[in-house]
Amino acid sequence: MIHQRKCPIETVIHVIGGKWKSMILWNLTESTKRFGDLEKLIPDASQKMLAQHLRELEQEGVIERTVYPTIPPKVEYSLSEYGRTLLPVTEMMCAWGDNHNERKREDPAS
Repeated sequence: MIHQRKCPIETVIHVIGGKWKSMILWNLTESTKRFGDLEKLIPDASQKMLAQHLRELEQEGVIERTVYPTIPPKVEYSLSEYGRTLLPVTEMMCAWGDNHNERKREDPAS
């Protein structure tokens, strides 16, 4: 049985919450990336957590995983068309983060 979330914010947090999911989404904004690219772009994420978050985002339909039949296999990740609907959310998060960082620089006590 699928858990019905009553609060829309709870749904958003379920889908993009987690330490690395928003970073993954942000890094896929401009272009398709391979796992190794994401590892370099998000160096503090362990391979295990990065793989887990990628799987969860794929299960939610937010990203697409493309496997090419080569040896060794080539796997690429990209935002799905549905995932692109999250771009305004990530852009707002970025703007808020920039504003918050600036506020902290100006008044470290706040």
